[in-house]
Amino acid sequence: MNFQGSRRRGEDGIAMVIDFLLSNARLVLGVGGAAMLGIATLAVKRLIERAGRAADDEKVEQKMAESWEELSLVSASPTLIKKGIEGVVMKHVAKAARQQKANLCQQPQTSPPEVVPKVESKSKRLQLCVLTLQERLQQYYHTRAALAPGEIQRAQSLALDICTEIQGFLHSRLPDMPLGEMNLGGSLLDDLQVVSADHACLLVPLQLEASLWRLVPGEETLLTHPLHWMVRRVNLEYFPRGRSYWDRYLVGGYLSAEAVVNMFSKAVMETINWPSISSTLDCLVRPVLGGPDLKLEIRPLDEFGAESGDEPLFISMLPLLREGDVVLSAQTELTSPWVNAWHLSLYPWENQRLSQLDTADGGRRRQTLKILKAVCRLNPALRPLEAAPLSNLILHLSDGESDWSESSLHARFQQCITELIGYLENGALHSYFKPAVNLLSGLSEDQVDQMGFMLYCAVTEPEILLI
Repeated sequence: MNFQGSRRRGEDGIAMVIDFLLSNARLVLGVGGAAMLGIATLAVKRLIERAGRAADDEKVEQKMAESWEELSLVSASPTLIKKGIEGVVMKHVAKAARQQKANLCQQPQTSPPEVVPKVESKSKRLQLCVLTLQERLQQYYHTRAALAPGEIQRAQSLALDICTEIQGFLHSRLPDMPLGEMNLGGSLLDDLQVVSADHACLLVPLQLEASLWRLVPGEETLLTHPLHWMVRRVNLEYFPRGRSYWDRYLVGGYLSAEAVVNMFSKAVMETINWPSISSTLDCLVRPVLGGPDLKLEIRPLDEFGAESGDEPLFISMLPLLREGDVVLSAQTELTSPWVNAWHLSLYPWENQRLSQLDTADGGRRRQTLKILKAVCRLNPALRPLEAAPLSNLILHLSDGESDWSESSLHARFQQCITELIGYLENGALHSYFKPAVNLLSGLSEDQVDQMGFMLYCAVTEPEILLI
């Protein structure tokens, strides 16, 4: 913490205590104690700032009383805080604060030297003080989360141009491959992308003969994973191998997602004349090789034909199977090491449910989701939280909370923070449509610690997530 002017005296005492506690908080106290210490630090910072601005002892007492009321929030911290840690933290903080108060009262009432802060930083602080949380959230949504219609349209147009080129190439190169109409899907199409339009998804539907293939739910497979489905070849006694085009990608009697992805990688990524397509579209198009997914990188060119400084657009090519409302995708990065497993995509169900709820009551669930996605993407500590846990967080919250109007945006945002802390404490956030799936299982202990600390601090100062 930085103190200036007349508040320099007594700085060493409290600074040493706070610096020591903060530097050792996560090591000694764990995530709960460290988070509580972070909240206490914020409150003490307010105490010292208010005390430093007071003109006499009575005002010092009044301002300090107001700040100590804020410290009462520490006692309401969640259950992960270790027993007895509150007394330790409060003891050190109270001792340092008393020393600071005595120094402030003894020193002469001299005006601090004039400091000319930067105009930009001053305006930002003033803006944070004037705007309410509701106004800050609306501002954050329009400046960070929501994308400009022109930006969305340009990205969609470019992705559709690439889609047309790939589909035309496949029809000419592999005319007997039974494919459905390729189309654009994902967050860019559904207006759920935030910060920048930097990724898109091309859906490549495979057409299977209903009498020759059966989609097996994950719970019925040897993997017993609800999201890992398999596609079994059936009726081999009547229709032997070779009757279906996709029989060539069988592994152990099942259609292999890995074999299908490898086929598209060779047929599309490594075969298409990308320099020719680049010249046609006036942008640099090149495949991203070496990864488990089928991805293209598109970089815009300047007027001289060189790469511009704009951010690239990444387009993922996603082979998938559809049967009713079931959508299985070939995403080997999610189903590895099982070569035959297909991933059950819950995104269509989640997006449809959010849209239905918002349409029914005029709610702002999708707007809240976009704000949360932007916060997590721009905050390094929260970046491991992907879209799926945030979508399911809002769906679970909607079961018990009916008011999602625009005027209650700030209340729902704070409620989402509190609920997310609870899920992190328990180490589990179950999927809304597949309760057996824990959407937090991929997070490491260190990631949970960092997210927990940031969110605990945001309980009393939610604006720190909107900077």
